[in-house]
Amino acid sequence: MAARTTTSRSGNVGSAVINALLLWGINVWPGWQVLPFLTGDMTRVLGLINASLIAGIIVNLVCAVIHARALLSLGNIVVMGIGVAAMLRMWEVFPFDFGTSWSGWPVVVRVFLVLGIVGSIIGAIVEVVNFFRALAGFEPRAR
Repeated sequence: MAARTTTSRSGNVGSAVINALLLWGINVWPGWQVLPFLTGDMTRVLGLINASLIAGIIVNLVCAVIHARALLSLGNIVVMGIGVAAMLRMWEVFPFDFGTSWSGWPVVVRVFLVLGIVGSIIGAIVEVVNFFRALAGFEPRAR
C-alpha cells in the first residue's frame, strides 16, 4: 500500500475548484474592476496573480491523479514561488486607492503583503524539506 500523504484527492480537487472560481471571479464575473479600491494598475499585477492560480489548478489536478508526496511538494514550491512574485509585484505597483477613507489602509495592506511573502517563503522551505524527505522515503510528519 502506498504511503498516505497529508493531502487527500478530494482536497486537491477542492483546491483546484476554489482556484478556478477565483480565476473566474477576478477575470470574468464580477471582475476585479468592481472593487472600488483597485486602480487600473491592477492590470500590471494580474498576469502573475492569474499564473499563480493557474499553477495551483494544474498542480492540484495532477496531484489528485498522481498521489506522490514529492510531486506535491515540488508543485507547491512552484505555486508559492509564483505567488511570492505576484506579491512582490503588488508591493511595487501598489494598485490600491483608498480615497478619503482611513489613512492607515496602505500600511495595513503592506503589512499583509509582507506577511504573505514571509509566510510563503517559510512554506517553500518546509516544502523543500518535505520534497527531500519524500525522495529519501520518509513518511510525512503527522499534523
